[in-house]
Order: sequence, then structure tokens, then C-alpha cells
Amino acid sequence: MTVTVSIQLFVFLLAAFVGFQTISRIPPLLHTPLMAATNAISGISLVASLVLAGSDHGVFATTLGTVAVACAVANVVGGFLITDRMLAMFKRSPAKTKDAAK
Repeated sequence: MTVTVSIQLFVFLLAAFVGFQTISRIPPLLHTPLMAATNAISGISLVASLVLAGSDHGVFATTLGTVAVACAVANVVGGFLITDRMLAMFKRSPAKTKDAAK
């Protein structure tokens, strides 16, 4: 393994550890607003992973880029679904009519 790959692997593992520690210490009440706020960051990650997947830096980089695209798409779609679900909780239900009350 070359030095560059080992450094990149170390940075990836360190980022995964720090991310897990950060997310696990956030109260569950704040998860949904934070997910809504990080959709823009996920979109930037998606663009970067598309660039990596489309670059001609070898099979390994293209494979990692493709995996990154799949993960970023899942993150963006999940974020928007959760945000939509959160916003639906704040909508008022339609007023009941007199006929429906009977």
C-alpha cells in the first residue's frame, strides 16, 4: 500500500469516528432539524462524488466515486424525506365538518 492510500484511509477512518461521535451525542430532538440543515452539504458531497466517479484516475477511483454517489444520493433523498415528514407534523389537520362529526 502506498503512503498516499494509507494517509487517505487514515483520514477516512478518522472522519468516520469523529462523525459517529458527534452524531451520537446529539439529542434525538435535534436530529430532524440538523438533517434539514445538512442537505446542502450532502448536495456538495454528491457533486464531488460525481466528479470523482467521472474522472479518469483509474478503476479504483471510479469505483469509490460510484459508491460515494450512491451514498450521497441516499443521504440527500433521506434528508429531504425526513424534512418533508417533519414539516408535515406542523400542518394543521383540516377542520372537521358537522357531517363528519356525526
